[in-house]
Amino acid sequence: MASIIKRKKSYSVVYNYTDENGESKQKWETWHTLHEAQKRKAEIENQQYNGIFIPPTNQTVSEFLHDFVVLYGEKKWSMSTYDGNTGLIANYINPLIGDVPMQQVNTRFVDQFNRTLEKTKPVVNRNRKPKDEYLPEQTRDKIHKLLSCAFKQAVKWEIIQKNPFEYSMHIRPKYKKRDIWTADMIRKALDECEDGKLYVAINLSFACSMREGEILGLTWDNVHISDDDIAKDDAYVYIDKELQRASKRSLETLDKKDVYFVFPPLMPNTSTRVVLKKPKTDSSIRKIWLPKTLAYIMREWKKHQNELKELLADEYTDYNLVVALNNGRPCEGRVLLKAFEALREKAELPNVVFHSLRHSSTTYKLKLNHGDLKATQGDTGHAQIDMITDVYAHILDEDRKVNAMKFENSFYNIKADLRNVQAPREETQPTLDVASLIEQLQKSPELLQTLSQLIAAKA
Repeated sequence: MASIIKRKKSYSVVYNYTDENGESKQKWETWHTLHEAQKRKAEIENQQYNGIFIPPTNQTVSEFLHDFVVLYGEKKWSMSTYDGNTGLIANYINPLIGDVPMQQVNTRFVDQFNRTLEKTKPVVNRNRKPKDEYLPEQTRDKIHKLLSCAFKQAVKWEIIQKNPFEYSMHIRPKYKKRDIWTADMIRKALDECEDGKLYVAINLSFACSMREGEILGLTWDNVHISDDDIAKDDAYVYIDKELQRASKRSLETLDKKDVYFVFPPLMPNTSTRVVLKKPKTDSSIRKIWLPKTLAYIMREWKKHQNELKELLADEYTDYNLVVALNNGRPCEGRVLLKAFEALREKAELPNVVFHSLRHSSTTYKLKLNHGDLKATQGDTGHAQIDMITDVYAHILDEDRKVNAMKFENSFYNIKADLRNVQAPREETQPTLDVASLIEQLQKSPELLQTLSQLIAAKA
């Protein structure tokens, strides 16, 4: 049983419990109003009666998150997710609420934490300057998702009774329509592109809907462009890996999980490594057919690479990468981005990032195939088809307009133009004009005689 004791302007709920060591303890919980105290008293007594009461613990948020990362994160997360989540914990979660006991984190506390995040400035990274004064919506959303996942696990581990992040007032950021290049803009960029590796990368991104990491991690053994393949329209690339830079800590902690190859660093003292790894989701492993022109472009690029190998000899390190630096070493995203920005300014095209070409590709394909979501999803490698319908709904709406036009032409636009057809009217009995009839009889005695005979016959 629990009791309520008034203490000045507050109320304490006092109850006994048995801790994890089997020892009997007494707990005092302070509440601001009598109503809150009575509600908590009833909740404790009900849980103790039903055997579902979770004893209080002094474990803090930071202590719990350490266990969560070790027991859950190291098993479930990829290297990029591990680096991202541990960064969020170190930079924004532990400094703000790390010392708070787990059982003090309720829905109200979460709502206050969300408000605090809105006025929190981004941590300055030595390699990147923040674009916004305060944490952007996307970062706050990542923090919320991470903590929601962590506290869901805390419920399973019976540390807390319920997940307060499920009931908070957190609002997910709305998708903002991305600026993309049209097909004509991409043609112009390709016409003015003099960087061979960028030229190939742009074609792969637009024609094959490939991600940046997939393009940079593509190897020649996964490119099928033989004469027979092209003749049968069966030239294709197979996506089963991606290029990524990962921290040495994540590589060691996760025991190189899903990593196929670690490239030797130029400087051994760096804290990161470039790796070839398995894609994040199974749906990203896929076969993408190539247009014939792109297949011939790939063959010319392969021929150029072979000539470069012969020219540089031992100075060329062959990692079998399709998009590589002139010495054969992997080309990272920052190198590709720098070349892309230079091309964008040279061609005087709208300010978009390289990843936008993938969105241009998806948009273009949806228009070509009249909204065939499954075919488009097969090329893009999206895990859920909803990701396409949510992001590219405006393209599907355009097709719905086309459907209305087709319906007009096939149903309404027929020989008998329905727009000029009036609805049928009810038939009415004609009215008799007596004056006109008398006038006609006076002019024609024969008509009068005929009418008299008809009346006599009817009688």
